Amino acid sequence: MRMKLLAIETSTEFCSLALWLDGDLFVREELASQRHSQLLLPMLQTLLTDNAMTLVDLDCIAFGAGPGSFTGLRIACGVAQGLAYGAHKPVVAVSTLNAVAENAGGDKVIAALDARMGEIYHASYEKTADVWREINRPTLCLPENAPAVTGHDWLGAGSGFLAHGESLSQRYSGQLRETMGSARPSAREIAVLGIAAWNAGLAVEAAQARPVYIRDKVAMTRRERAHSL
Repeated sequence: MRMKLLAIETSTEFCSLALWLDGDLFVREELASQRHSQLLLPMLQTLLTDNAMTLVDLDCIAFGAGPGSFTGLRIACGVAQGLAYGAHKPVVAVSTLNAVAENAGGDKVIAALDARMGEIYHASYEKTADVWREINRPTLCLPENAPAVTGHDWLGAGSGFLAHGESLSQRYSGQLRETMGSARPSAREIAVLGIAAWNAGLAVEAAQARPVYIRDKVAMTRRERAHSL
């Protein structure tokens, strides 16, 4: 039986969709700025039509759960839930930081996304036999306080390395082999990781799908967060 999965990713300025058909990937992506909600459904219809598919033909729907843009995460989760409800399909939530690691292409990746307010969303991963292992769980932190990793030859990936490259290079002095500030989550990586999550039995009913914000209190000041640690 062919595995058919739809992936949705809207946590960045890009709006992207991917259709996994038993190992073949079909991707549509546009630079959306703030137009994700306007672009997403027309792009989806085109993607399905081009591949002679309907939502009912899918086995699962995966989405970039975060962290990332609050509005973008709500759009991805809400659309995934709505489509899954209507088609009676399960849902898989995929970490955008893990998607950054997958996009970067290394086996030891420190993923960092610019979280604004002088902070980053951070996680680190190692891949063995095509399986990712989480070394440091996703967190919100100052670049200079990023969680430590052991060893060398780490690849630093994500917009956090563009926005805070100097601080992160100092934090991981002697441990980074290179950095890829352009690495970002896209539906292609959400699809690949979604298949792995599906095979691991991590799919849930649509009602259980949730975004991963990490920054629960948007208005909390840096001083308040420091005192809460």
